[in-house]
Amino acid sequence: MTALARIAAAAVSLVVVIALAVAAPSAAVPTDRRMNVVLILSDDQTFESLPHDPPVMPKFQSLLEDPHQHWIRFPNAFINTPLCCPSRASILTGEYSNHTGVVDNSTGEELDDTRTLATALQDAGYTTGLIGKYLNGFPFGFSPTAPPGWDTWLAKLQGPQHSVYQRYVLSDHGFTAPFGTAPEDYSTDVYARAATEFIRTAPQDRPFFLMFTPMAPHSPWQPAARDAGSRTAPVGTTPSFNERDVSDKPDWVRTLPRIAPNHARALREDHRRAYQTLGALDDAVLDILAALQARRALDDTVVIYLTDNGFSFGEHRWVTKSCPYDDCIRTPFFVRYPSAAARTDPDPVGNVDLAPTIADLARATLAVRPDGRSIVPLLLGAHPPDWPPGTLSQFRGSRQIPEWWEMRTPRYAYIEYATGEHELYDVEGSVGPPDPYELDNVAGAPAYADVERRLDADLRGARRD
Repeated sequence: MTALARIAAAAVSLVVVIALAVAAPSAAVPTDRRMNVVLILSDDQTFESLPHDPPVMPKFQSLLEDPHQHWIRFPNAFINTPLCCPSRASILTGEYSNHTGVVDNSTGEELDDTRTLATALQDAGYTTGLIGKYLNGFPFGFSPTAPPGWDTWLAKLQGPQHSVYQRYVLSDHGFTAPFGTAPEDYSTDVYARAATEFIRTAPQDRPFFLMFTPMAPHSPWQPAARDAGSRTAPVGTTPSFNERDVSDKPDWVRTLPRIAPNHARALREDHRRAYQTLGALDDAVLDILAALQARRALDDTVVIYLTDNGFSFGEHRWVTKSCPYDDCIRTPFFVRYPSAAARTDPDPVGNVDLAPTIADLARATLAVRPDGRSIVPLLLGAHPPDWPPGTLSQFRGSRQIPEWWEMRTPRYAYIEYATGEHELYDVEGSVGPPDPYELDNVAGAPAYADVERRLDADLRGARRD
């Protein structure tokens, strides 16, 4: 029976989730005691949306804020290349985009899918499943069969922009099925039902890995019918929105026009609707946790939540992703590690750290040397003395943005362009005033000369690795 034939019967009542606030029942003893892993990957979610005051994802946020729920927050988490396809390829390999060959949204077929996290886990005895979005362009002109490494495969085929939430086609190991516009066809809900079914039916005698990749809150920002009229958190504007003085910015920003008032109103409405699409994802996360508890696997499962990249709704006059600013590269990043105390960890981490982390948990061996490293020591409360000072972000360039590289540390954002231009922001105010919105470019300022030299050396070292 295919996954598409089973998902209609796979709904898990959210009532079960009430028990998540208290001690979970003792997990059943499996034959293989390695941890299960559930990786939840949203699409284009802004960093400020989770956590948010008032909450945008209230059910999930209440668990994140519960000290008994074992969630670890990593506020300094960043994406190597802030575009969907390169980011997902890096998550599947632990490699930078210049090493995977997937450098933009049109090069997904460059990924060597015979040497990914999925193949490593399957070889190590895990049951594996991907439900949702894979790589942009899939199936790359060929038969929509599952790439190597996946036991369960329910992936969206590339389609037009309107197919994100409705009127889309899914591939179930080569079998395809179209979905329409009925409320039950809303894509986030379809993926959630399939995910809970995967958890319910995965073999009990070995661990599983589920990669759950809904497309919320990607444009065109169409919420589920039940959320369309809901009151959502207000969308304010930050000091960087429609930035007035860009005289200290690189040329590509200086050439961007100011955002007209009617456009600004439209962007705020888009942002509000993006929040609304997270309502169904909020439900899906709770359904997945409830399914783990119903299986008595919650205490044996590591759950990871992040997005593939952020989105700029007019910050620094820029709309969309691929920029070097935090609006594009910064991600919500949360890990539920069953034996850990709930806390915030300030260490810098990146999406390239996911594959080595999951392989470490699974005692599996990746086929390629990753650029990232396992964060399991951080999950256990250790702070390795050789932990990198920051993360590398990069973008090959486009018609609007020149190629850039960035070293992002908890304190600073240092950006170098192929044009020879530089930016440096004192995010936490280590030398001058705090600049969390990256408004004052202090590159070249005498007070920051030593900082700039150190960050430049760190950036060059990361690019050589």
